[in-house]
Amino acid sequence: MRAALASGLAPLADLVFPPRCPACGLALAAQAGLCGTCWQDVQRPETSDDGVVAATLYGPISRKLVLAFKHGGRVTLAPLLGRMIAARLPTLEGEWLIVPVPLHRRRLWRRGYNQSALLAREVARITGHALAVDALLRRRPTRSLGGLGRAERARVLAGAIVSHPRAGALLAGRRIILVDDVLTSGATSEACRTALLQAGAREVLVACFARVID
Repeated sequence: MRAALASGLAPLADLVFPPRCPACGLALAAQAGLCGTCWQDVQRPETSDDGVVAATLYGPISRKLVLAFKHGGRVTLAPLLGRMIAARLPTLEGEWLIVPVPLHRRRLWRRGYNQSALLAREVARITGHALAVDALLRRRPTRSLGGLGRAERARVLAGAIVSHPRAGALLAGRRIILVDDVLTSGATSEACRTALLQAGAREVLVACFARVID
């Protein structure tokens, strides 16, 4: 019924908010995603490796989408980005648990939302697997990792991300998909992976929208 209602209201929404490509602003026939040109210009990884699945490589198009979603308040991009992540996932046998990379509460209050949690929610909805939004905690704020070397990034993140004290039974023995928006050096995802494995997780697969390749 909810889907039918949304479908019925779509023409009205398109009238009030004319559909445009979120990357270039080109007018579209419907609120369906990117225009054909931007879709073709999205850079995609040829393969997945190191336990990481990325929907795109960080380039001009993905950068515009990430900046609008993460810093521009365009939370309506979550379904599109989430679909793109889910489309790159391998066949998932058995039960998996979807877990987002956490934000520290100060940044969450300042931004108003955790972009990774919004993406994780979409991935869980599409795949049908369970979602655990608060399985991980960022117990202290961390400085920006930009410009830091691998060892310095690891030092900054040491002990910053832990499993929720009440998530032990939920995580033990589980196969987990860790969802993030952008993977740069992998330091944050590795800190999350370590926390999940220490809590008893059986396997952790990282899924992100954009991956930065040096």
